[in-house]
Amino acid sequence: MSGPAVAMLLAAGRGTRMGALTAARPKPLIEVGGRALIDHALDRLEAAGVRRAVVNLHYLGGMIRAHLAGRAAPEIVFSEEEALLETGGGMRLARPLLGGEPVFALNADAIWAGADPLAALAGAWDGARMGALLHLARREDALGHKGAGDFFRDGEGRLTRRGAAEAAPFVFTGAEIIDPGALEGTPEGPFSLNLVWDRLIAEGRLFGVVHEGRWADVGSPEGIGLAEGLLR
Repeated sequence: MSGPAVAMLLAAGRGTRMGALTAARPKPLIEVGGRALIDHALDRLEAAGVRRAVVNLHYLGGMIRAHLAGRAAPEIVFSEEEALLETGGGMRLARPLLGGEPVFALNADAIWAGADPLAALAGAWDGARMGALLHLARREDALGHKGAGDFFRDGEGRLTRRGAAEAAPFVFTGAEIIDPGALEGTPEGPFSLNLVWDRLIAEGRLFGVVHEGRWADVGSPEGIGLAEGLLR
């Protein structure tokens, strides 16, 4: 099953958990296994058949623009944010560049081993039932992630939040397919995609697919070594 031809690559954040590593370079340019994080993400998108990737820029965005200048595929289109708009606000600003069909949305700080996450998303996507489909890892397969889990998942794949529960079995890995129409009615300015997801949960239209393999969260310095171990 073919997946979306367009993707949103979220690369605007400051990467504050990286400390000194992001004092003079943006987190997407940190290298894991000798290759920048953003290149790992774009390689996956290219392999998935994505023709155009919309990359949002804010913190040290000129460095990312220069780094990607020589890349032939996928086609890169930049969405400049004068102020940091977070995940939801950044996607809302970029919506005219995304078109009206479902798109991949991908964080630039995740490394997977095992099954292809984008193929899993494409194979499970059902636009008649879903507003967004999140790629999840089991907590025991989530390296470098210290949280208590994000979601519960029912037998049909619908998601609900951990809420007041002590723990939930699944963690969001930073990849999803989302219908840009789910952004209708969202506010201008900064907001998290959590706002959209909560509305979709209420409508019964937020779903998840579970990764068969392991995932590393490269959000902090210790995550680099964990991710390199997965790549080896």
